[in-house]
Amino acid sequence: MNKQAAFITLGCKLNFAETSTFARQFARMGFEEVPAGPGVDVVVINTCSVTEHADKKCRNLIRRLHKLAPEAKIAVTGCYAQLKPEEILAIDGVDLVVGTDRKGDLVPLVMALFDAADDSGERRPQGYCCDIDAVKSFFPAYASGERTRSFLKVQDGCDYRCAYCTVPLARGHSRNLPIADLVAQAREIAAAGIVEVVLTGVNTGDFGKTTGESFLSLLQALEAVPGIERYRISSIEPNLLTEEILRWIATHPKFLPHFHIPIQSGCNKTLKEMHRRYTTEQFEAKIALIRDILEKPEEWYTHVFFGIDVIVGFPGETEEDFEETYRLMERVRPAFLHIFPYSRRAGTPAAERPDQVQDSVKTLRVQRLEALSDRLHAEFTAANTGREARVLFESTMKGGKMFGYTENYLRVERPYDKDLIGRIVEITI
Repeated sequence: MNKQAAFITLGCKLNFAETSTFARQFARMGFEEVPAGPGVDVVVINTCSVTEHADKKCRNLIRRLHKLAPEAKIAVTGCYAQLKPEEILAIDGVDLVVGTDRKGDLVPLVMALFDAADDSGERRPQGYCCDIDAVKSFFPAYASGERTRSFLKVQDGCDYRCAYCTVPLARGHSRNLPIADLVAQAREIAAAGIVEVVLTGVNTGDFGKTTGESFLSLLQALEAVPGIERYRISSIEPNLLTEEILRWIATHPKFLPHFHIPIQSGCNKTLKEMHRRYTTEQFEAKIALIRDILEKPEEWYTHVFFGIDVIVGFPGETEEDFEETYRLMERVRPAFLHIFPYSRRAGTPAAERPDQVQDSVKTLRVQRLEALSDRLHAEFTAANTGREARVLFESTMKGGKMFGYTENYLRVERPYDKDLIGRIVEITI
């Protein structure tokens, strides 16, 4: 066919896994993957809609791409596409909007655009979305094309209904593939020479709703896949990271001491209003349990990396409520904070509340937590200085340097050496 396709991902690791799968599908149809630019035939945009800023970023991107490559077929999928298809279809240049239920049909739908092109050149945008509560399909996906790390989608959707979140409205109910299918995908990843896999999903620890299997059973099956040397567990709810799972991880070093765990607020009143499923006391106890089980001075690592999600400015959050969050983070001492100002999202209970927090207040609270995060990360780095670690080096070169990550996700740089790409190297930090 000798056509060219460009792929752009906005948002989370799950989107990256899906976009990479789209790229492989297009390649099998004869498309060459290229950067977005003049002359490209297809641009696929996989969107995020976690905030209004994410929606705006996508709209601006579509307009810019249409101006850059006016003849390209622009296909939009992802959370924003599912939530607001008509809004996207109204943007000049869009040809196709594909919702959650039709992601597996993206390539045939794009091919149909070429078949249906008429002599007038008139664009006839098409949308394919359905009632999200009826979606039962699962689009299998994993990231490829990068020599060191792959994102493997193990779960999709969410049965939680947090008061601020549109993800269940965009992704549907929790569902997953059988363990055997995911093991087969992990074997494909290993066959490509990739040695590290990040397990990703909307609510990763909720794996098993469809098949009656357990998240622990999935970890046990993946651990046996030859060729994969390291696994990281992407964002997982604190109530789903059980002691049984942690004790198993402690004796299976392929699974690394790196956890991305949401707290969202350090105030119990706010957590209750958010409809979260734990208290600050339970969260703090879980962090302590993880450290107690996994931090072993005689092993390669002594410090677990915690990345913690926090939302500031949820409706009704007072200054004292925020201070409770700040003090909790000081006590827990994560290595990094992922900080989000609350974004009012249509269709969620929190959006209807009259006690919205002023943007200027949110900005100040974000700045305070960012400063705290910088300090905590510096302390975490200092605590690891001088110890031995294993680093998986990546292919990226900048200023003559190459980069990689330790087991507990410390970023390390050294002079570029192409022979080290994709290898795990023992170093002293």
